[in-house]
Amino acid sequence: MTDSIQLAGSGMIALTRDALATLHASLFHDLGDDASRYLQEAGYAGGEALFAAFGTWSERRGYGAPESIAAADFQRCATEFFSDLGWGALALGTLHDTVATLDSENWGESDPSAAMEFPGCHLTTGMFADFFGRLAGTPMAVMEVECRSMGAPRCRFLLGSAESLHHVYDGMSQGVAYADAVAAAN
Repeated sequence: MTDSIQLAGSGMIALTRDALATLHASLFHDLGDDASRYLQEAGYAGGEALFAAFGTWSERRGYGAPESIAAADFQRCATEFFSDLGWGALALGTLHDTVATLDSENWGESDPSAAMEFPGCHLTTGMFADFFGRLAGTPMAVMEVECRSMGAPRCRFLLGSAESLHHVYDGMSQGVAYADAVAAAN
């Protein structure tokens, strides 16, 4: 099939969910909270190859270069791409017109049986920061605020400038709900 994702030569490999879940569990067992930093760095490092693969894939599918995909078509395109890779479906939106939201009810990095205290899709936050930063042409920050690994019905990632997400993080660390912290960051 000419429109499928070609891993060979793209700098990407396939990895099973069980392998990723075991890597997560092992890192958190051995490193504690430091594991999140390593996973984020790894995700960020993979963003360039992921974005290049997305570009090739989107052109083969007739969407064109990623920078030229119409906003109305981008959610469908991104969902097809990440679903084809096995990550899951994405719903894109905005929160208070200041940050983008990326929601998934079946995100591949999450593990509903993990019973984590905090959001756990750290590889994804790094990967999305690089991927969407390349798409936007400017550095982006990503923060997961809901996670299926914590028992939530979805994973929700906030995407915005480092400054705006820093304000959101500060508000959340003081007990403010993330939606209210986003509103206050305006």
